[in-house]
Amino acid sequence: MAMDIPIQGQDTMPRREGDLTIEGHGIEPIPEDRRYGSLTRVFTVWFPINLVPAAFFLGTLATLDFIGLGFWTGLAAILVGNVIGAAAVGLLATMGPRTGMAQIPLSRFPFGKGIVVPALINWVSTIAWDAINSIFGAGAIVVLTGGAVPFPLALVVVVAFQVGLSIIGYEGIHTFEKYATIGLGILFAVVTVAALPHANFALPDQAAAGIGTFILMTTIVASFVLAWTLYASDYTRYLPKDSPPRTVFLYTFAATALGAAWIETLGLAVATGLGSGDRMEQINTLVGGGVVGALAMIAVVFGTVAVNAVNDYTGSLSLLAAGVRVWRPISAVVVGVLAFFGTLWLYYNDFATAFENYLLLLTYWIGPWLAIVLVDWYLRRGEFDTSLVRDFARLPSGRNGLIALVVGFLASIPFFNQSLYFGPGADVLGGADVAYVVGFIVAGVVYWVIERASPTAAMAMEPMASMGSMEPMGSAESMTPMEPMPPMEPMPPMAPMAPGDSMAPKPMAPMDSEEMPMEPMPPSEPMEPKGEDSGM
Repeated sequence: MAMDIPIQGQDTMPRREGDLTIEGHGIEPIPEDRRYGSLTRVFTVWFPINLVPAAFFLGTLATLDFIGLGFWTGLAAILVGNVIGAAAVGLLATMGPRTGMAQIPLSRFPFGKGIVVPALINWVSTIAWDAINSIFGAGAIVVLTGGAVPFPLALVVVVAFQVGLSIIGYEGIHTFEKYATIGLGILFAVVTVAALPHANFALPDQAAAGIGTFILMTTIVASFVLAWTLYASDYTRYLPKDSPPRTVFLYTFAATALGAAWIETLGLAVATGLGSGDRMEQINTLVGGGVVGALAMIAVVFGTVAVNAVNDYTGSLSLLAAGVRVWRPISAVVVGVLAFFGTLWLYYNDFATAFENYLLLLTYWIGPWLAIVLVDWYLRRGEFDTSLVRDFARLPSGRNGLIALVVGFLASIPFFNQSLYFGPGADVLGGADVAYVVGFIVAGVVYWVIERASPTAAMAMEPMASMGSMEPMGSAESMTPMEPMPPMEPMPPMAPMAPGDSMAPKPMAPMDSEEMPMEPMPPSEPMEPKGEDSGM
């Protein structure tokens, strides 16, 4: 497999599976003649990135005192949350082959220049996810080496590998994830078998359990998966345009739901068997240490690299979508470096509380964003002229998208349920956190109404401009065509001149005294011959 090292600014991109040329290509749509790849890659890119310790410890949250779900109730919440989240990811993944664009850059259509807001939020989110995952990956190296490698040095190792993959880009990530699907699948299968003796399938619901806490746990689970909607088309944009949307959806849905639900269920099942102290030490002890413990730590390290390479790559595209002009590989390095320091901060602070709050905060803005993207997709009937969003300077304001995003977020605040804020809506619902549902519905309705009344999206396409009372948005394609002018009737032929007639002027009849004499027209000047630049 060849690897070409391009100079800064070179617009390189992979040409086939296994081509590890550094992807200098940024957020421009992938040309149709550069598309490639089998559909099975959709499954192999989404499955391993959900086999991570973050999902394992997310499953254990169901047993905390303030949630108090038993195993079977917690399992139901895990399944419902993953179905909701994975369906959304699968739906957005189908946009990649259709447009050849990554997800946040594609959001320039509804948001216009306002894309700066969701793009920068997602950029920060990718850094935060890097930090959360790196806590586990670096911690696993510390346990694996018996403490010989300190946490900061272990973190350098993890970050170096993940950034290296994100620099190579799309094909590097797909190739790594293909082998990680097999390797991590085997390793986590071994870990699961080793942990089963500690599972408590008979764990009953506790005092706090109820419909409210069930919905809260569903929200927490869904938020973990819904975060992938911001990445969805990033990893399908190189697929051929005629890739069947149903197949893309099903592979994405199955891989995402299966991977996340597996590890979350394992965490739920063994939650009561975990000891105290360092989280990686807990897992090592749970599986009995020794060879199996070492395999578990190796799985955690490679799982961390697998998921964080995706974070760094998507983060690099988000920064470019915000209008920042930088070579994509450098943008990926920036994400990795900032995540390094974010991980150190998280490591020396209260990780559990930060983890829970971050998962919920993710949902609160993703819900409104997702609704706006889906409504815009529907209004356009899935047809996009990608040339309209290539130049950030020429984007429209996109204020309707921002208005709907803010209104949707504000409407969801009364339904927050987390340690930072417990809203009155959540209180009335018995602790149920339905903020993401409220934000999704409100933002979607608001965007639908105001965008149809006064469009501000990026130059609406024909299907969008023709709906209801919508006016053309300035695109030549969306302008109402003028009716053709009726053909001019032919002039009647001139009567032939009689013999002896000439073209010489004849004397005029004498005028009445009251008529004004008419001055004869001077002869016209001969025309100068035109040069070649005249276009005649």
